[in-house]
Amino acid sequence: MRHLYVNGAWTPSASGEGIDVINPATEEVVDRVPSGWPGDVDAAVTAARAAFPSWSGTAPAERGKLLADAARLLEERAGQMAETIATDMGSPLRFALKVQTLMPAGVLASYAELAETYEFDEGKVGNSLVVREPVGVVGAITPWNYPLHQVICKVAPALAAGCTVVLKPSEVAPLAAYALADIFHEVGLPPGVFNMVSGYGPVVGEAIATHPGVDMVSFTGSTAAGRRVAALAAETVKKVALELGGKSANIILPDADIETAVKAGVANAFVNSGQTCTAWSRMLVHWDQYDDAVALAVQTAGAYVPGDPFAEETRLGPLVSAAQRARVVRYINRGHEEGARLVYGGTDNPVGRGFYVEPTIFAGVAPGMAIEQEEIFGPVLSVVPYASEDDAVSIANGTPYGLAGAVWAGTDDKALAVARRLRTGQVHVNGGRFNPQAPFGGYKRSGVGRELGRHGLEEYLEVKAIHV
Repeated sequence: MRHLYVNGAWTPSASGEGIDVINPATEEVVDRVPSGWPGDVDAAVTAARAAFPSWSGTAPAERGKLLADAARLLEERAGQMAETIATDMGSPLRFALKVQTLMPAGVLASYAELAETYEFDEGKVGNSLVVREPVGVVGAITPWNYPLHQVICKVAPALAAGCTVVLKPSEVAPLAAYALADIFHEVGLPPGVFNMVSGYGPVVGEAIATHPGVDMVSFTGSTAAGRRVAALAAETVKKVALELGGKSANIILPDADIETAVKAGVANAFVNSGQTCTAWSRMLVHWDQYDDAVALAVQTAGAYVPGDPFAEETRLGPLVSAAQRARVVRYINRGHEEGARLVYGGTDNPVGRGFYVEPTIFAGVAPGMAIEQEEIFGPVLSVVPYASEDDAVSIANGTPYGLAGAVWAGTDDKALAVARRLRTGQVHVNGGRFNPQAPFGGYKRSGVGRELGRHGLEEYLEVKAIHV
């Protein structure tokens, strides 16, 4: 069994208990990690607090150099890291390399540069000097769907800011975080600056959220779990950043290139087997083009062949666990019960072994249905008709979430005008690419705060006024 990483060393958990890591494509146990307990969290927080004065006093350029060294080492090991993620999470290998590994390596490198270039002293306001200082010890709690990217989105800016970190990776897919801890150790990150305690959320996660020695909690996961983290953190008035669920709308306006928009929409809904908080899981199409869009979506879905994540032709891997597959199947059955029309896929396991589900498309989806309102986190697309532009905007904004979305139109100006009306943290216009330097986060129940780029760094900084 693996160990915890505390105060610069691999250390056994005081619990003595472990958690099996299961390959979702084969259902085989591939590793075992400690099931940490509150005493492990206390040791990690103690180490982080002891390391904070020295690390926060280290020149930002020196912090940036260590992060740059880590980014280079991660790039060198990208193939190995991608294989790890394909094994314990199930992402197809090509996706695991390009998106699950190389993109976060780029994010890590960007924070190495930002540590050197960011102006921590803002300058004078009247007789006051305004400065930004690290918030302190950060507790980072991350999910399984992007098991390296979500870690780096928190740990990299926190370290660049001068904070020390206690990380709890997901116990479902923890192996990428272990590999990253090895990298931080090899580049010489000082003991106590980065600590990692694996385990279950109700034990390790809650111990982090309630620990009086933790100054800030950054959490990514479900909205229900985020509410729990925020409530626990409020007991000690911690700063909290939350990146939660989504139910993003892909609005296709009547003058858009419908074939391009539908193909891109299906691809986005099914990416990472639909286990993506920003997935465009609702495709909104005008009544006049609705039947054509549904037919195009069904035709496109045929290219998403589920299979072995290591097979070249696989475009859809398994869901991460038996529990996640059961959740997705329940929603597909709910769609039937509510009167939506299944036009592609269903609940069958197309592979036989592993936690697979068929890529699924529903037509005849009305606003208010559970499959239109609630985050499913699987390869399930709802195609929703609308009658007017105002109707489309109303439907898009009509869920509790506001994380991402898309608008397609005949011109960028037209699409931009609609994008500005959406109550969501990110909008893609006519296929605009995801930008890992732009702020990422949500409105409403999709979260609090932002990750990535300068805005992500500033989440881990306090503002101080010095009057002179």
